[in-house]
Amino acid sequence: MKKKNVYIPLKLIAVVTFIIMVTVNALSALLPLNGLTPGEVSDSFPNLFAPAGITFSIWGLIYLLLTVYTLYLLGLFQGKENHVNVDLLRKTGIVFSISSLINAAWIFSWHYKIIPLSMVLMVFLLICLIDISVIIDKQGLSPKEKLLIRLPFAVYFGWITVATIANATVLLVSLGWSGFGLSEVIWTIIILAIGALICVATLLRFKSTAYGLVLVWAYTGILIKHTSTSGFSSQYPGIIIAISICLVLFTAAIVYVWMKNRAQNEAT
Repeated sequence: MKKKNVYIPLKLIAVVTFIIMVTVNALSALLPLNGLTPGEVSDSFPNLFAPAGITFSIWGLIYLLLTVYTLYLLGLFQGKENHVNVDLLRKTGIVFSISSLINAAWIFSWHYKIIPLSMVLMVFLLICLIDISVIIDKQGLSPKEKLLIRLPFAVYFGWITVATIANATVLLVSLGWSGFGLSEVIWTIIILAIGALICVATLLRFKSTAYGLVLVWAYTGILIKHTSTSGFSSQYPGIIIAISICLVLFTAAIVYVWMKNRAQNEAT
């Protein structure tokens, strides 16, 4: 059987699982599931790592970009067939389908406050996005593929990286973790720092400025929560300083990656 014949059912599976993911996410907010919105679930486990509500609007961009990727997978924007990297679409499509089902399952575990399960699912979702990023990184991409394949998953990956850290924080709160006697402020600073180091290492590994910009967005959301009157009203200056340092670190890493990518493009 030819690759393109195998590719046809894969496209259908990817589309169906994507629709399932989007539908479940939409219903979780509209119904809402278990009588709780996603934000209300988060608020029921108060912690100092949670970002301002506006930060979650990035999901609109993520779903828009994933819709574009899915349409490209279906054949839109592809142009001449001999210019399409079918192997790349096949490999990313398989993992994307799995990630969509995991995302939908996570929504149910989150809304029904099965936090340990939500943590497990979030880790699996992160693993899927790491795998997709590795697959993409091994390919020589055309400008169109960078826009329609790499960009959607870079943004998605960036957000889920931070979301995994946030989910872990909620898990600790749900378990009533005492923090080995350290204050919540100290632990939040530690989590922010460790998260930033992991994120910067990932940014440098995959050389994606889009991934880095999502990190800036997420940490800025935490900063807004800490400085706004509707949030913590600057009660925790140590955390505000830590976030600011992380943002400077992210910005420096983004500029470095951008310059490296630019130099590489000029060399080729």
